[in-house]
Amino acid sequence: MKKASLILISLFAITLMMSSCGGGSQPAAEQTAVKATGPYADLPADIQAMMPRGEELYKTKCTVCHQVTGLGIDNVFPPVSKADYLLADKVRAVAQTLNGSKIEMIVNGKKYTQEMVPQVDTKEDAVAVINYVLNNFGNKDGFVTMAEVQGIEIKPRKK
Repeated sequence: MKKASLILISLFAITLMMSSCGGGSQPAAEQTAVKATGPYADLPADIQAMMPRGEELYKTKCTVCHQVTGLGIDNVFPPVSKADYLLADKVRAVAQTLNGSKIEMIVNGKKYTQEMVPQVDTKEDAVAVINYVLNNFGNKDGFVTMAEVQGIEIKPRKK
């Protein structure tokens, strides 16, 4: 009885070791790629990876004006949900997130004149939060890459 148990345990251990070391599986080149799942599955992996940071930034920096829903405050702060102004120029959105904006905006047919102060300090953070917005609040509008915002100058901040 002890010998049979020992043999079974040994076979189990060998099988476990072989499977954990790749024994019995296809070579790496032949393995099927695992498709990402979830709300960002259609986005490139590097864009998916920045979504948690974008969400954190939106919740801490943007909700005061644009609200938890992304609907903004009518005639004061524009919506980011299905906002034609945002979608028309994603790079401009990154620049405004970095440097703020004092220009009049027409968003979904409504005029907004409230100044937007700079919200983040780095292009990486600006891209992360804009990509989060582009893929939430009823938006499914792609993404902006770091390469696309390379030419944006970060303006000095008043202290």
